[in-house]
Amino acid sequence: MRTGWDKKKAHISPPPTGGISLLVIFAVLCLTIFALLSLSTVQADARLAAASEQAVVDYYTADCKAQEILAQLRAGQRPEGVIAVGNEYYGYSCDISDNRELRVEVRINGSEYEILRWQAVFTGDWEPDETLQVWEGEL
Repeated sequence: MRTGWDKKKAHISPPPTGGISLLVIFAVLCLTIFALLSLSTVQADARLAAASEQAVVDYYTADCKAQEILAQLRAGQRPEGVIAVGNEYYGYSCDISDNRELRVEVRINGSEYEILRWQAVFTGDWEPDETLQVWEGEL
């Protein structure tokens, strides 16, 4: 024999969870995608930082070598690879990387010296990008 309470219990259905489940699945999917995007950004930043570090190390290695050559020139010695123009002007270069070098020009007059050029120069082959169609003003 059923009481009134048992009849009410039998007709009660559980709350609908379909919409909530879809919302939770969507939120988890969005968070996963954002996590993957963050990871790829961190990896790209790490590669860029490593390349920047190597470029700085290469530049200062060449700078140190150029300073050593300058010290030898000031001491009255002329190292190999130094080009002399007259008795006062000297020029030389130190490789930074495969396609960059540090070019130096100095004027030395007795114990005084003047740096005329201390410049990092691109030495690689330059090829213009002509794939972009640019309108030159003619029809």
